[in-house]
Amino acid sequence: MDLLLDLIVTLSRWSRSHLSDISLALMATLFVLFGPALNAWVKNTVSSLNFFLRTLIFVLVCAVGYGLAIVFLTPWMTQGLAHLNNYSLAPVLLLIFFLIGVIADRN
Repeated sequence: MDLLLDLIVTLSRWSRSHLSDISLALMATLFVLFGPALNAWVKNTVSSLNFFLRTLIFVLVCAVGYGLAIVFLTPWMTQGLAHLNNYSLAPVLLLIFFLIGVIADRN
């Protein structure tokens, strides 16, 4: 049992030193998974507008919206994950990546 706890603590310490990169990877993966659904919703919402406004809104959502979300939400995710202790960080990260994998498999 001590070997397993030592492994978890070691993985958590390693993860903590790379937490900003891990958070960026999580955010990018979430946008890849849920971006098409958001784009479809935007497309359906603005379909009655003229071509210029539809294009402008789509560019704003995709370029500005996704870009700002990655830039500003990644540090929040990093701070949230940093609050976890060394016994829970690695298992939580493994669970998150597992859940993302399950969602990606279903899509």
